[in-house]
Amino acid sequence: MRRSISHWILCFMCLVLIFIIPTSSVYARSPYEGYIWNSRHDAPSINGYLYKDSIDGLNLSSGPFKTPEDIYINESDHIYIADSGNNRIVLLDNQHELIQIYGDAEGPGKLNGPKGIYVKDDGTLFVADTQNSRIAIFDKDGAFKSEILTPSSPLLGANFIFSPSKLIVDKRDYLIVANDGTSSGLLQIDPNGKFKGYFGANMIEFSWARLFVRLFATDEQRAQLATVRPQEFSNLYQDEEGFIWTSTLGAEYNQIKRLSAVGVDTYNPDWTKKYNRKDYGDTFTIGTFDIASFVDLTVDKKGVVTGLDISTGKAFQYDKVRSLLFVFGGLGDQDGLFKTPIAIDQTSDGSLFVLDKTRGRIDRFRTTPFGDLVHHASELFVDGRYAEAKEPWTRVLELNSNYDLAYGAIGKALEKEERWKEAMAFHKKSRVQVNYSTALREYRKQWLRENFGSVVAGIIIVYLLFKFGFPLLRKRLNRKSSSAAMPEFGMKGGFSE
Repeated sequence: MRRSISHWILCFMCLVLIFIIPTSSVYARSPYEGYIWNSRHDAPSINGYLYKDSIDGLNLSSGPFKTPEDIYINESDHIYIADSGNNRIVLLDNQHELIQIYGDAEGPGKLNGPKGIYVKDDGTLFVADTQNSRIAIFDKDGAFKSEILTPSSPLLGANFIFSPSKLIVDKRDYLIVANDGTSSGLLQIDPNGKFKGYFGANMIEFSWARLFVRLFATDEQRAQLATVRPQEFSNLYQDEEGFIWTSTLGAEYNQIKRLSAVGVDTYNPDWTKKYNRKDYGDTFTIGTFDIASFVDLTVDKKGVVTGLDISTGKAFQYDKVRSLLFVFGGLGDQDGLFKTPIAIDQTSDGSLFVLDKTRGRIDRFRTTPFGDLVHHASELFVDGRYAEAKEPWTRVLELNSNYDLAYGAIGKALEKEERWKEAMAFHKKSRVQVNYSTALREYRKQWLRENFGSVVAGIIIVYLLFKFGFPLLRKRLNRKSSSAAMPEFGMKGGFSE
């Protein structure tokens, strides 16, 4: 009997434990906490990406990677790795098995500290062979074809050092190169290796303080002043439409750009106006880093850009109109966190691959169901299909009420339905003042249209009251007051006392 009672007590205690354990621990699959920005603070959010697995070369015949600097993923989801410490490029298939190695054999194709990779559709591999001060070119079978050495041009200056770090090949077959130590912009080099000019340099903002100092400083003081130079690009990426995207280390704002064919930033239009500037990365900074340091970026076919910040170890993802979608990653030792995140790219299924230079490995992140839902809603919204986007955005809010972007998107959908009062309520929650003001203005117009007859009738009534009613009432009141002021006579004609 006692044994039976003990058995039931044990079962009861197990049930109690099941119900009192926090449900969050059941879903604690990530070492980083998901969050999203809203207008007030960083708000908790469901993770859009979760760590899946890693590639470190330990199980490959190539051996482990050593201080890798770059990755490139082609249309077949093959992964090229700039294994800089081992002076080679490693190619893996879409199952992460070794295909071949470039540049490790002695001879003219021997690489030395390569930092950047670009692969054309025909398989031709371009390598920023940094320590050899050249761009090495290999065919699809791994054979060394040719090289581009230091270009010669008066525009480059006498002290120019060719130290290519990142590169792409544009639609004209021009090489667009980020060169270490060059702040004048990206180098344009034609297929023959000739320098064709700079492209898309970062701008220096005008400073009254700097002007004041130079106006009143002596010649000796001016000579001692540091020369202000534009910031260098840290990386570049070419999207499906041929636009070149760039990232910049240490910029205060507009750290991510999309350059047109003439080098104009089309992602941050009219950047000279302060309200058009965009601070990418952590706005509400924790710790010693006040300015984001984007070291790489990747862009999918729908224009969603993911930038990698080396200072915080986080990846920040934005839609086509610069709205933040997700943040993931961070600095640490656990899977899903990084030591020195240095490069990022993605496969056709939307998985993101982050290269960790210190650990010598690539971490893969896959979207969660919530991430897929937000991407679907965002795609519809950015394409202007507000009515279709309304339903998925509503589901987003059911899962995460902190997602301000969803409130604004639903507000836009309600605007299309001319439900201005409801749109005002959603825009108020999204804290986007310009959208709220627009909805308020249209609501006033709508109210006037619907109540025009009543408004006109009211105006006429008020007019008639002021024109005829109030004067007539005043006369009557005056008569009554006059009558009340006259003395009363008695019955015999005398004055009454």
